[in-house]
Amino acid sequence: MLFNSYSFIFVFLPLTLLVFFTLTKKGLYKAGTASLVVASLVFYAYWDIRYLPLLLLSLVFNYSMGSLLEKTQSKGLLFFALLVDLGLLGYFKYMDFFLRSWNAAFDTAIPLPGIVLPLGISFFTFTQIAYIVDAYRGETENYSFLNYSLFVTFFPHLIAGPILYHKDMIPQFKRARHFVFSHKNFAFGLTVFALGLFKKVVIADSLISWVKPVFEQAGSVGFFEAWSGALAYTFQLYFDFSGYSEMAIGLGLLLNVRLPLNFDSPYKSLSIIEFWRRWHITLSAFLKRYLYIPLGGNRYGQGKKLRNLLITMLLGGLWHGAGWTYVIWGGLHGLYLVINHTWQRFGVMLPKGLAWLFTFLAIVFAWVFFRAATVQDALALVQTMLGFKGIHFAGLQQLVGGTTEVLVLMALLLFVVTGPNVREFVSRFRPTWQWAVLVSFVLVVSLLQLTEVTEFLYFQF
Repeated sequence: MLFNSYSFIFVFLPLTLLVFFTLTKKGLYKAGTASLVVASLVFYAYWDIRYLPLLLLSLVFNYSMGSLLEKTQSKGLLFFALLVDLGLLGYFKYMDFFLRSWNAAFDTAIPLPGIVLPLGISFFTFTQIAYIVDAYRGETENYSFLNYSLFVTFFPHLIAGPILYHKDMIPQFKRARHFVFSHKNFAFGLTVFALGLFKKVVIADSLISWVKPVFEQAGSVGFFEAWSGALAYTFQLYFDFSGYSEMAIGLGLLLNVRLPLNFDSPYKSLSIIEFWRRWHITLSAFLKRYLYIPLGGNRYGQGKKLRNLLITMLLGGLWHGAGWTYVIWGGLHGLYLVINHTWQRFGVMLPKGLAWLFTFLAIVFAWVFFRAATVQDALALVQTMLGFKGIHFAGLQQLVGGTTEVLVLMALLLFVVTGPNVREFVSRFRPTWQWAVLVSFVLVVSLLQLTEVTEFLYFQF
């Protein structure tokens, strides 16, 4: 079940809201919370019921470990819990990748198990790792299993984030206003949801037909086709993932729950350091708090700080997917950060326009590896983009449609660099009839685009 599907918008969501607020209006607060947990489990099981037991076992295991760690602060118990969580994630997500790499390196023929990746496993695993680490540090409270279950399974974030933190979420489930229907939050949430849906189905999905042929024909496209495909993917990924995140935020608001902001106009960044403060903010915060700082952070000199940054980004790349293209993408961003931090030490400031251009181009080149099916395809596209294969106009018209697509890409570039993001746009929100007309128009246009439902790009991670 997708956020951008009729079954979700017209069946699942209204029923979930109706049951929750009917129960809470009668003072049945625990029953209301339980209804959201059940709805979230149904939402997850709709994808593949075979992996519902895995999610349930993960819930019980991590809650039990967290409760024990609160009392004991046992390092051995923490190690065991992390080993189980990371072991399961490693098995389901990386076993095929490991065996494929082993076969290639040592010329063996170990059969691949062909494991199907459970949806959302990276997100609900990281969410719970943060919880058990904080329990070990003495930073958690004695949460009820019901509230903990809702924290982990809450359907707006379950499949593709944002990564949530217990201290930000569970207290919200206890507040009285969470259980009372709010016209203001409903209007606000519907607005954010509508804008996110528009970004996904009207903008991101429209770019698929420009991205797919370029990356499928990576070795044969020309200079302009390669650039148009890379730029189209740069925008597709942003509008797709930020659209999902904003739809999740909007859904949370419908239930009086505030989810964290995940994007803050990342393509306006003047440096890679700034980019990672604006892109996938909850993942960046997780990597910093639970990987970069435990590695030593910046406490032991510049050399070790840069090493820790590189390690963090390499592992961040691997978290995104089981493939060398993701490792290289993470390594590139690690290298970018090393260069950025080293450059800062010299105190030389580039003009803003030049700083933005260097940053944006670095991001685009890295996205090529993120999207490409193989390292060879990515390298072929990068070589073409750099002009190593010559600059030819042949095929431009047939592959990307010519002038119209160029103008659209330029318009999208102008918008992501100068336009307001959803947070800035909605900050002007007022419950007036003009806003009602605008939101209704955006919602209707988006719904009319749902002729072919497509998954969100980050579902594969």
